[in-house]
Amino acid sequence: MNAKQVIESGKAILGIEFGSTRIKAVLIDEHNQPIAQGAHDWENQLVDGLWTYSIEAIWHGLQDCYSSLRHDVASRYGCEIESLAAIGFSAMMHGYMAFDSEEKLLVPFRTWRNTNTAQAAAKLSKLFNYNIPLRWSISHLYQCIINNEKHVADIRYLTTLAGYVHWQLTGQFVLGVGDASGMIPVDPNTKTYDATMVSKFDDLIAPCGFSWHLPDILPRSLSAGEYAGELTEAGAKMLDVSGHLRAGIPVCPPEGDAGTGMVATNAVKQRTGNVSAGTSSFSMIVLEKELSRPYEMIDMVTTPDGSLVAMVHCNNCTSDINAWVGLFKEFQQMLGVPVDMNELYGSLFNKALEGDADCGGLLSFNYVSGEPVTGLSDGRPLFVRSASDKFTLANFMRAHLYGAIGVLKLGNDILFKEEHVKVDRITGHGGYFKTPGVGQRMLAAALASPISVMETAGEGGAWGIALLAGYAVNNVKHLSLADYLDENVFAGNTGVSVEPTPSDIDGFNRYIENYRLALPIEQAAVDNKK
Repeated sequence: MNAKQVIESGKAILGIEFGSTRIKAVLIDEHNQPIAQGAHDWENQLVDGLWTYSIEAIWHGLQDCYSSLRHDVASRYGCEIESLAAIGFSAMMHGYMAFDSEEKLLVPFRTWRNTNTAQAAAKLSKLFNYNIPLRWSISHLYQCIINNEKHVADIRYLTTLAGYVHWQLTGQFVLGVGDASGMIPVDPNTKTYDATMVSKFDDLIAPCGFSWHLPDILPRSLSAGEYAGELTEAGAKMLDVSGHLRAGIPVCPPEGDAGTGMVATNAVKQRTGNVSAGTSSFSMIVLEKELSRPYEMIDMVTTPDGSLVAMVHCNNCTSDINAWVGLFKEFQQMLGVPVDMNELYGSLFNKALEGDADCGGLLSFNYVSGEPVTGLSDGRPLFVRSASDKFTLANFMRAHLYGAIGVLKLGNDILFKEEHVKVDRITGHGGYFKTPGVGQRMLAAALASPISVMETAGEGGAWGIALLAGYAVNNVKHLSLADYLDENVFAGNTGVSVEPTPSDIDGFNRYIENYRLALPIEQAAVDNKK
């Protein structure tokens, strides 16, 4: 069938992902190829010192994104979406969405970007003998308890953004195991919340006298392919305000953006990995065995089918680059030169390739928000140079591209140099890699490893959750997720690989050494921030 026939017959599959700056929808055909897209741009808000998105923004964004997809289908194929074979919802991982028994949000959604949970994360890490990051839901919950926030007594449901959207559209209070592992650690053997840690937490908070226990308020954890409900009549109307979309469509377990990134890059097998680099960045390495000990820089999560993953998550990546490119845009406009943003980004990124391997001594700290990996509780973007450094446009851009993945390198050095983790393939995706060959070369130098980028890298997590939705309804051979992706989606395609050069590796190592030495400058800037 052609794309129009696939849509009209109800055999297309929809994936929607809530990213930090964009909600994106991807419609795929029976061969897992994208046939239509929709999008809605949005931004988080800093309210009372905490990063959030309002409930109104969540639903308006979802509906506008779906409306954008409908218009794309209408303009391309002259038809309407009436039904679908499956749907999947994904969103930025972690954070805190707490509801009472009437499903009313008790406090504004607290996103992964917040770093106010240091006290709770430290106590829980010690209690569990396991690294508990600041952004995990359990850190947010315990910090609320430490702060004596009154709403905690009224909690009946605690979930993530992806879990919330899925719950409201299907009536099923569930979560994909990958996203669940960002609430409280998951046992890779049982594919659900670690029973020992859950028990320890309940014992810890017992003196508070809450009416609930942790298992009472957490979503049920599901592995990829498991039944997770169907779109209800009310859910169909919430998603498609035009009223065309029918109820009864299967919806796969909701996942976090880390899980969908692994799927979109075919990195769910052991000894594979991926790097997602956009507003934030994170690397995911699927492990053959557990690490020798906990590391504060490394989070332990799972693939969407429950395999153990070492994750290095950085709160900041391309936002500061975008701000500088915006400055160059203003300069062009001032001169009366027409601005094509794709051309502007491409020209500046490619200029970075002409820079010195160590950026001529220039340094960029891209900390728009706090960066837990390097111990910064708040953000203050800085560009640092000395009078003797080589201050050229090429070095300037290269320094910002290096700075965007500097923290990522610090965490991965632990995996590769201290834990001697072996990886056969690392695949990159996200906006950092949009200009061909540039971000890829920088990351190869940072990790001293070949980096692959696929043609589908730009499709991102929305495509990844669409693939998971397809796995839930089209896995007729009952294959594992890894085998399903190999056979039905990627068919041996590993993308275009870039090998790091010795000079680039050496240059990045010199850059990162200067970066480490200059971290007190960033700390001082944060300490003296107005």
